Amino acid sequence: MAATEAERRAMRRALEIARTPGVPLGPNPRVGCVLLAEDGSEVAEGFHRGAGTPHAEAAALAEAGEAARGTTAVVTLEPCNHTGRTGPCAQALIDAGVRRVVFAQPDPNPVAAGGAETLRAAGIEVEADVLLDEARAVNRAWTFAVEHGRPFVTWKFATTLDGRSAAVDGSSRWVSSKAARLDTHRLRGLCDVMLVGTNTVEVDDPELTVRDEVDEPVEHQPLRAVMGLRDLPITKRVFNRRAETVHLRTRDPHEALAELFAQDRQHVFLEGGPTLGGVFLQAGLVDEVVAYVAPMLLGAGRNAVGVLGIASIAHALHLPVTDVTVLEGHDGEDTNVRITMRGN
Repeated sequence: MAATEAERRAMRRALEIARTPGVPLGPNPRVGCVLLAEDGSEVAEGFHRGAGTPHAEAAALAEAGEAARGTTAVVTLEPCNHTGRTGPCAQALIDAGVRRVVFAQPDPNPVAAGGAETLRAAGIEVEADVLLDEARAVNRAWTFAVEHGRPFVTWKFATTLDGRSAAVDGSSRWVSSKAARLDTHRLRGLCDVMLVGTNTVEVDDPELTVRDEVDEPVEHQPLRAVMGLRDLPITKRVFNRRAETVHLRTRDPHEALAELFAQDRQHVFLEGGPTLGGVFLQAGLVDEVVAYVAPMLLGAGRNAVGVLGIASIAHALHLPVTDVTVLEGHDGEDTNVRITMRGN
């Protein structure tokens, strides 16, 4: 039986609570669950609050108690079928006496998949792929990482109109406006790794933390990763106690991503300079590009993108634009434009 309108409304609600702000990013996907009575009214709801906490289905079942019997569970991701830090959600739904399960996205993780078959074998009605695209969007990076065996890579850079990231004397503060910098912190907070090269640490000494509108570090910080063979002074700010830091001693972007994936990281925010960005682009490992364009001209200076080995316009790398947003300047600051593009 196809999903009813009440079930589709419940799925929209489940997707909404799956996005609840404040849930720390981690190895697990964001999931929401709504339990419906036979008349379509909501009985209970729950969402996953991070690794080691009850899954969305378990949270909803706990809220419902005995009222869960005979309900329809509307879940954004196929109920898991394995025992990890918590028990299998498919079995929990069976034990609770749920009558029907409607879910959006099949679980791409082979370790956890199979919940639908377990539910059907227990005599429970199952309907899949309801609002599938919306559910995949909620867990875009997690889904990509599971399906590709490596983290999703977003490369961010700031540039002048003539493609410069710094002036001839090396000065680069500030190519981007304050509004663009605040927006960058917002995007940093959506990732679980911030990656730079050793040269960026040596020259710019960035702290690589996510900060709020008053420039204070937020509670949950992504992993800071530094890539390269060079030894770095422990006094560099990237090694302070405000966040965890790992030194990836390789120049191979494939090796760097493999090491981060082995640490259960799904979304890398690449903030290195033009050389590191060029290395990842040439390797075909940039999945999204976010460029902040400032209305200024330098005429000379450091290029925003490193050497790509492109000698002819016929071989130019074309990046499909997915979003263009104007970031209004304040107090005399330039207005910047954020252009988001699909990578190569």
